[in-house]
Amino acid sequence: MRYVIIGAGAVGGTIGVRLAQAGQQVTLVARGAHLDVIRARGLTLRQPDGEVTSRLAAVPGPGDQPLPADTVLILTVKSQDTDGALAAWVDAPVAGGGTAGERLPLFTAQNGVANERAALRLFAAVHPVCVWLPATHLEPGVVVANGYPHPGMLHIGRYPTGADDTDRAVAADLTAAGFVAPVRADVLRWKYGKLLSNLGNGLQALLGRDIPEELAERVRAEGVSALDAARIAYTSSEEERAERGDLVQQRPVDGEARSGGSTWQSLARGAGSTEVDHLNGEIALLGRLHGVPTPANVAVQQAVRRAVRERIAAGGFPLAELEKMMA
Repeated sequence: MRYVIIGAGAVGGTIGVRLAQAGQQVTLVARGAHLDVIRARGLTLRQPDGEVTSRLAAVPGPGDQPLPADTVLILTVKSQDTDGALAAWVDAPVAGGGTAGERLPLFTAQNGVANERAALRLFAAVHPVCVWLPATHLEPGVVVANGYPHPGMLHIGRYPTGADDTDRAVAADLTAAGFVAPVRADVLRWKYGKLLSNLGNGLQALLGRDIPEELAERVRAEGVSALDAARIAYTSSEEERAERGDLVQQRPVDGEARSGGSTWQSLARGAGSTEVDHLNGEIALLGRLHGVPTPANVAVQQAVRRAVRERIAAGGFPLAELEKMMA
């Protein structure tokens, strides 16, 4: 199979370089200065056990030539960029006839749980991926991956449920590339469990590493209440810890611990948007649909959007202001 990684950031860059190292044919999709550096010098992946630079094919989007019929698309853009990425690739021609949306499998290796439904409107074969992959992308042409001894754990399945031979084939390639890649018929249950963990991403982006435990507990408790009211199954923290065990630990790279999660990175890079509306915003949505108050998650949404608008530095939002908004 050939892989097209749509979004060569922290997650996509790590997956792309590792697959290429394992002998797979990989094309990265990137933009701006990141694309320019990858084309000029390659993509550098820094890991706890060393650094590698891969000279991979890199493009800004679909070209004029049909995609090979054995292509697998892996979507790794932030959730707020999903619609644009889907629109760009759905009608890409495929060798032998038809389009990517009709013929190619799309793997959604993204935070949140709304991407799969959006993708299924356009792509016939959607495969959710629950991503546990501690990595950072702040500098063009560079990704830092702190996972050790494996770079990440990627649960794979079919949307809305089940698993198939494509899942097993991709999981085998990811395993050969060093990842832990379980195939699960209930992959969405794992993604909803991961969503609960990701509710703290916005808090970290606003406050940095020193997050008051009470605030973290509030946003998660609201998430649990909303999922329970909606009768949505999710993995527990204990189940997730047992699954990961010692397989994916975070280790320093070049003597430095990981700077921050995905939302923190968006603020730190000045990206102009974050995925907060697909994380805390998902809980706000479920709460409104099922009559569950979610004021803490709504406050995190509002505060992160304000931080983007006012260019407040990652970790620089006033704690007292956030507590006032939650109240």
